[in-house]
Amino acid sequence: MSEERLQRNQLVIDEFRAAGGKVGGDFAGLPLLLLTTTGARSGEQRTMPMAYLRDGERLVVFAANGGRENRPGWYYNLLADPSARVEVGTEAYGVTAVETEGAERERLWELQLENTPFLAGLQERAGRRVPVLALTRTDAA
Repeated sequence: MSEERLQRNQLVIDEFRAAGGKVGGDFAGLPLLLLTTTGARSGEQRTMPMAYLRDGERLVVFAANGGRENRPGWYYNLLADPSARVEVGTEAYGVTAVETEGAERERLWELQLENTPFLAGLQERAGRRVPVLALTRTDAA
């Protein structure tokens, strides 16, 4: 990830934490969470802001990576270690990630397209199927 993108992400993270989960800019009006994963190669903690879909008790995230050909780093981090941490509003807790497949993936994809139709264009631009991951709460800390 470029230094510029890292700086922009950090600004969103800082705004999210300072405003109890609310942000402006590109994420204004979208449900937003912060996902902290462990780097698959580095072992370092990495936090990324991202839009999400609530599906019952689960939070669902989409590895669109802005329509880039490659999948985002956090996706590979979750494949290597599905344990992560999320911040939603002012609440933070542990989660376990599972990549959805088949009819479940399609159902979640279609639900998210109703909220963020631009996601379809990101998948088309990327030229790949966007992975859909469900995050299930594991603890209250």
